[in-house]
Amino acid sequence: MRIIPAIDIINGKCVRLTKGDYNTQIIYNEDPLEVAKEFEANGIQYLHLVDLDGAKSSKIHNHKILEKIATRTALYIDFGGGIKSDEDIRIAYESGAKQVTGGSIAVKNPDLFQKWLKKYGNEKIILGADTDHGKISTNGWLEASEMDVIPFVEAYQKKGIKYVISTDIAKDGMLQGPSLDLYKEMLIKLPEINLIASGGITTINDLEDLKKLGCEGAIIGKAIYENRISLADLTKFILND
Repeated sequence: MRIIPAIDIINGKCVRLTKGDYNTQIIYNEDPLEVAKEFEANGIQYLHLVDLDGAKSSKIHNHKILEKIATRTALYIDFGGGIKSDEDIRIAYESGAKQVTGGSIAVKNPDLFQKWLKKYGNEKIILGADTDHGKISTNGWLEASEMDVIPFVEAYQKKGIKYVISTDIAKDGMLQGPSLDLYKEMLIKLPEINLIASGGITTINDLEDLKKLGCEGAIIGKAIYENRISLADLTKFILND
């Protein structure tokens, strides 16, 4: 199972939110590149980079941060937040993203999202399936939809999606454990999906549980910044995986 630390960006700074609420913003570092380099120095190979300014608005904002990290580290970066046009996705890839995550766009403009899937391929496009009480949420989690998460993912699987990041918003930033029941159900019903769990991961035991379920990856944010999981522990987990 891949270990994927997260860096969330607001105004060029590394922050974390609780349950996606922008009013709960905590700045953990003024320099996201410094954080990324520390991850890399501890044997981390992957990075989940989120443009929270972009997610809240209608276009990509923090692509210069993406470019800086991509050119000064060897991290394999998946990038999301505000990717809502052909221009946005072009900028993201040209700035160094290896994969791009589309969430809101997959709900609001499925034709465009499917066009990207055909153009770039299912190794480079990730479906963002963020859920609040089983319903898909969009626009930086500020808007709820009536779409149930599993049928939503299943519909895109039939269209060729391979990778899915699913965050249970109620768990995000709470440090109370991941949504194991949701991921178990998703993997039982959609066993071919490469499911990347996100939200609530607090301990190494949480990672072991997600690995047993069959998750392809796990995104970890606040647990690292709050020193609940050390980078040394993550290194050991990776080496023993």
